[in-house]
Formats: sequence, structure tokens, C-alpha cells
Amino acid sequence: MILSPGLVTPRHQQVARATLLVPLVKLGSRSPYFLLTGRPTMLYQRVARASVLRAASMTASRRLPIIQQRNFFPDSLTDKKITEEKFPDHPTLSDTEDPNMNGGFINPPAVKRQLRDPHGDWWDKQERRNFGEPVHEDHDILGLFSPYEYTWVNSRTAFAQIGVFIAAFVGVCWVVGRLYPDKPSFPREFEGGLERELGGPGAVRARAPGDPEPFQAEEAED
Repeated sequence: MILSPGLVTPRHQQVARATLLVPLVKLGSRSPYFLLTGRPTMLYQRVARASVLRAASMTASRRLPIIQQRNFFPDSLTDKKITEEKFPDHPTLSDTEDPNMNGGFINPPAVKRQLRDPHGDWWDKQERRNFGEPVHEDHDILGLFSPYEYTWVNSRTAFAQIGVFIAAFVGVCWVVGRLYPDKPSFPREFEGGLERELGGPGAVRARAPGDPEPFQAEEAED
């Protein structure tokens, strides 16, 4: 049955568009457009319309799920009142209220944790600190992992001990040098001075019997 143009509803048009996804060349005169309007269409018109609809359907099938395209920031980040409530301005303190220029923070005594009793009943045994105890703003140089402070002896005692050691060492060396007897020694002599073994005439030979004493007064004068 052929529908007249007046009886075509939006539902019929939607069905026709979906049906056109199939190549209209194979449908011939029985295309939905012909069934709905009663007017045949040219072949090139059916092919062009089917190609466009097929490309659109393929694009729609490959499209990702719809996501939010615009940016959205909650009121907790954009509302000025909420921001001021969460992050209030730093109070301005006078020099009397904030002498150390640290925001009015009251520092505990500047005592190195190294000097505290290592056997005390501390909540933190390693840092020697109790629970809830405030930390000094210079904790990086007062903590237990800061450079070790030598407290075994003071500087005056240390220099005195070093001086005693140097004096004792020099004194022992002087005493040994004065009392320790010298060993009698004499250069070793070889027969013929090992002239042949060292390369023959003209070679620097070793000491031979009868050679003058080394470093004698006569040789020094010459």
C-alpha cells in the first residue's frame, strides 16, 4: 500500500531514515521513499543519500560514550566565602606579639634531644619526645639526627691532652736516639767488582777489595 504525503508521520520518517541505511540500489522502486511518497527517485539520488547515511551511522557507532565536555568546578573551589572560611588570611601581628617573626608560635627551650636522658620513659624512644610535645622551629639542628655534639671533655682539657702526647712522643724519640747504640756497618765488597758480570770494561762496577773508603776526607777535598 502506498501512503499519501498527508499520512506520513514523524514515526514513518524515522523508520524510513533507518531503513535507508541499507543500500538503496538493491531496493529499486520499493524504496521507503517511494513507499511513503509514491514518487520514484533517481538512482544517483538514492546512492548519494544512502552513502551519507551509512557514513553517519558508522561514525555514530565509533563514537565514544557521551562525556562532559565543559569544565566544572564545585562551589568549594569557586565560592569566595567558602574559600575565605577554609583558608583565612594570616593575622597581622605587631613586633611585640611576634618578636621572633614566626607567626606567634611559642618555641620550647632550645635543647638538643641528644642531651636528654636516653633511658627516660619517652613516648618516642628514638626521638626522646613525649606525645603532643611541641617541636622547636629549629628542630633540624636540635633533633636527634642533627650533627653530634661532642661533650666528653671541654676544649681546654683536649688541648692539654694533645700537648702531653706530643711531648711524650718527642721525649721518647730523643732518649732512644741518645742511648741506642749504632750498628757497625761497612759496604759489601765483591771480587773484581763484578766487572764481567755487569757488562765488562767501561761498565759501572760494584765495590771491590782495596777500593778507598767511601766518603773519605781525601775524596771530599778532590
